Amino acid sequence: MSLNRNEKAAVVTDVAAQVARSQTLALAEYRGLTVEHLNKLRREARDKGVYLHVLKNTLARRAVAGTPFEVASDAMVGPLIYGFSEDAVAAAKVLADFAKGNDRLIVKAGAYAGKALNAEGVKALASIPSKEVLLAQLAGLLMSPISRTARVLAAVAEKKGGGAEAPAAEEAAAAA
Repeated sequence: MSLNRNEKAAVVTDVAAQVARSQTLALAEYRGLTVEHLNKLRREARDKGVYLHVLKNTLARRAVAGTPFEVASDAMVGPLIYGFSEDAVAAAKVLADFAKGNDRLIVKAGAYAGKALNAEGVKALASIPSKEVLLAQLAGLLMSPISRTARVLAAVAEKKGGGAEAPAAEEAAAAA
């Protein structure tokens, strides 16, 4: 079913608004996927905050014109599903993870930080841990020296035989 001019303008406006909020664009060819598979992919994308949409390529090119995602315009050929995300890795991760379990979805290209990505670039971007995981790893790294110091102070206090000194050493380590 073809869209009239006003409907096309509305689609371009909607996609352009999403593009303005996004950091990453990932493109994948969905030829041969069943409706059930597409619905599952859309559900996964929605859960991870990814805007996933099947668009006409000409409308997608108009929506990304003048944005950092314009570098991916050359890859906008064939039946594509477009994934935009505010999180730098979410769109690439959703499409790459789904493509691992379904050989009919083929990751084609993408764009990140004004640079075009090929299929391997999108998969490499997808392999980066999410922001939450990176923050948890950073917190663990920051806590490691403090907890080691606390254990050393507690061991020293225990070795000196201070029954009352050990809690004081632990409190001092906890305050540090």
